[in-house]
Amino acid sequence: MTIDPETYLVRKPLYEIGKKGVGLIKGRQLPTMTYMSNAQVPGSNTYIEHGWIYTLPEPNPHIREHVHPHDEIVMHFGNDPDDPQDLGAEMEMLVDGQTLPFDTNMAIFVPAGVKHTPVVWKSVKRPHVEMSITLRNGNYGYAGRGPAPAVDKPLWHQPDSYDFSSHLVAQPRRDPAAGGRPLTYMSEKLVPGCRTEIELGWIRQPSTSPGVGERGCRHDTIELFIGSDPEDPEALGATVEYVVDGKPLVFDRAAALFVPQGTRLGPVTWKQVDRPHLHMTMRLETM
Repeated sequence: MTIDPETYLVRKPLYEIGKKGVGLIKGRQLPTMTYMSNAQVPGSNTYIEHGWIYTLPEPNPHIREHVHPHDEIVMHFGNDPDDPQDLGAEMEMLVDGQTLPFDTNMAIFVPAGVKHTPVVWKSVKRPHVEMSITLRNGNYGYAGRGPAPAVDKPLWHQPDSYDFSSHLVAQPRRDPAAGGRPLTYMSEKLVPGCRTEIELGWIRQPSTSPGVGERGCRHDTIELFIGSDPEDPEALGATVEYVVDGKPLVFDRAAALFVPQGTRLGPVTWKQVDRPHLHMTMRLETM
């Protein structure tokens, strides 16, 4: 299948989540940045939004308990490339009434139908990112906690006294074949029942040769390039060339790329790196 890869690349985020909190919630970026949705890439069926936490938010908490009809992955990660697991904050999140504390980078899989949040910040030493990933639904109405389409899978029914700490990944898996980078924050092996894989790693310097060789995508894949400057959230600090289906895409701002299953992907070359940034790979429906 021949595609126009530009139609799958999001170069500019939408600002639509959290509009009502502008001026009312302090210490964080609002609205947040939406880098993947059906409005931006039709058929992606994934909604990804993230924003920076600058200081201890006020009010705290400001994200109240709610429930979704689709699976969700929530991530928090810091911006220190010299200490990739340092979140720069102490936090806790409630999932089905269970308090889950953490002070390192993390990802948690929240199945459809499970009540979750509030999120409480105990302390904030440095800015960090909060990201929400809605799976199998890329519509704003749902991600914004508005009217949602019908559920396309049974809701989660956990046994009594289920321990949701098993859904929280605070110690990511390292791939020895990749020199310990990137780190795997979500997978079926880490959290049984989650069919999405997420890898996250820092890019520090230009590649002298393509960083990722050409390969065929076995699953729908989303690639995100996330900057590390909380004062300029759309800045990437690098120039990247990504070849998709034989066609090069060049960008120098934060971006997201949806790659349908079966598409030839790569190589990717970091032509210039002025500031370390994060590269995230997300493989959808891996089972």
